[in-house]
Amino acid sequence: MSMLFSPLNLRDLTIRNRIFVSPMCQYSSREGLPIDWHLVHLGSRAVGGAGLVMLEATAVSPEGRISPGDSGLWNDAQAEAFLPITRFIREHGVTAGIQLAHAGRKGSCNLPWLDGGPLGADEGGWQTLAPTATPFDSGHQEPCALTPDDLDRVEAQFRAAAQRAIAAGFQVVELHMAHGYLLHEFLSPLVNQRQDHFGGSLENRLRFPLQVARAIREEWPAELPFFVRISATDWLAGGWDADQSVTLARALKNIGADLIDCSSGFAVPREPIPFGPGFQVPFAARIRAEAGIATGAVGLITDPAQAEQIVATGQADAVLLGRQMLRDPYWPLHAAKALQVEAVWPRQYLRAAR
Repeated sequence: MSMLFSPLNLRDLTIRNRIFVSPMCQYSSREGLPIDWHLVHLGSRAVGGAGLVMLEATAVSPEGRISPGDSGLWNDAQAEAFLPITRFIREHGVTAGIQLAHAGRKGSCNLPWLDGGPLGADEGGWQTLAPTATPFDSGHQEPCALTPDDLDRVEAQFRAAAQRAIAAGFQVVELHMAHGYLLHEFLSPLVNQRQDHFGGSLENRLRFPLQVARAIREEWPAELPFFVRISATDWLAGGWDADQSVTLARALKNIGADLIDCSSGFAVPREPIPFGPGFQVPFAARIRAEAGIATGAVGLITDPAQAEQIVATGQADAVLLGRQMLRDPYWPLHAAKALQVEAVWPRQYLRAAR
């Protein structure tokens, strides 16, 4: 009996196994619209045996993009363009998820293979937004500090994107509160230097991210699960940390979140992140135990026995694989063989199953 390949029930949704494809930006959309690349990329991971395929960080507004190639859900044409993708994923018995995001001060950057640096106005760049008007790094533009009216507008953009995600056929929505993007910027005292009731104390720094989470839960169908990705620590003294993450997770559970996707870091440049196999798993284990909410473990999980051990020992309820899924879209099928589990192969590939 493999726990990794056992179903996970969240609300009225049953996810067929605990292997989730982590949201990974492809930087290949056009005006926020997915292209054939997305159908093939995401579809191959669904055919490859994952339980859930999560679409990349998807901007809720044009200025919420990381790059000009980011996917978006700020208009109805984008929602319609996702339908062939979600249809394909679901036809193969896989859950279709999407991550909603706003890049904040880390937006307006070039594609990674074109240096990834900040774009100037003459290069198609745009004005970035943040809790306070402090650039992410040298060479990055100064963001506009969000006013209370701006915050209302951003909250409404997340709400509208959640509505479009329903229309687009997604079954799970994940809110991006990690990796130094807008909502993590409000959480981290290394970034958020506001003097109003959205900055300073932990209660104040939680306020806007929780408002957005509440708005999405209100729009998202009650029978479908709502995930939140967090950076469980900034890896620097005086920054966001695991204790605050437990408090946040408890608050999110009270709002109606169903799973905390536990990543870490990237609020500020050059954090001393101790990369290594499973290095973020302890955050998932602690939040699961202390906040009483399901968690997902992510980060350098590459081996089937490692993934099985994480889930079987109760450190997390699921594992999210990123780079390993880029290397091998059929990793779940290979993991099933390694763990001596009967995998769900697509009928077209059955000749290769034995």
